[in-house]
Amino acid sequence: MSTTIEKKEASTEEKLRALLDLQRIDSQIDKIRTIRGELPLEVKDLEDAVEGLETRLANHVEETEALQTKISDKENGIKDSHAEIKRYESQQKKVRNSREYDSLNKEIEFQTLEIELSEKKIKEVKFEIDSKGDGVDGSKKELKELKSDLKIKKGELSDIVAETQKDEESLAKKSKKASAIIEERLLTAYERIRGNARNGLAVVTIQRDACGGCFNKIPPQRRLDIRMHKKVIVCEHCGRVLVDDNIYGEPEVAEVEEKATTKKATTKKQKAKK
Repeated sequence: MSTTIEKKEASTEEKLRALLDLQRIDSQIDKIRTIRGELPLEVKDLEDAVEGLETRLANHVEETEALQTKISDKENGIKDSHAEIKRYESQQKKVRNSREYDSLNKEIEFQTLEIELSEKKIKEVKFEIDSKGDGVDGSKKELKELKSDLKIKKGELSDIVAETQKDEESLAKKSKKASAIIEERLLTAYERIRGNARNGLAVVTIQRDACGGCFNKIPPQRRLDIRMHKKVIVCEHCGRVLVDDNIYGEPEVAEVEEKATTKKATTKKQKAKK
């Protein structure tokens, strides 16, 4: 005969405690991340800028290589044209009539024109390469400065992470433990409220009969319901979950007992004086 032990469902009071624990843990994590400030974003922006410049410089290298290939092709074309001109001039010495001579002369003129066009094109391409080179020098200088800034920022971030990582990991484990007690629906609501709140507070205590988040007054009957810990109650104004300071114990009872003890002690002193 086998027996099945069912997991006891947490009471509303236990869930409220877990929610408050979770809030306090998450607030500590928020403080740690605040210490880091904008450094992670600054590092990411610098990394993106460095990557962009490196891509631009790599593209420039490819474009320059393509332009250099054009120059080489034109220079080879000029050599071929010079060779053709020599061949035509050699043939001119062997022609039998003026018509053949004029035909070869036209070929020589054509090759000479090809040489001039190629030389002009080479000058244009070299000018383009020089123009690109001026921009590249500026990009290289900028890249060097960005890499220097990135190294500094990464160092700062690394130092801060090293100091806070252990604490953050410990808090993350506690956060997970507290979350396990809370039902999925309530946990989702908690995350939504936290995401909408500028200070990240989704669970607040009553402070001077008011909501600890928006500071609006809470009616007496509602405060009493909150102290009963029988249901999850949210602020009517800001939507935050409300709990009282006595969620972890009953200091109110202790205060009553202390007052009673003080009253008895005072009565005894008065009787003793009489």
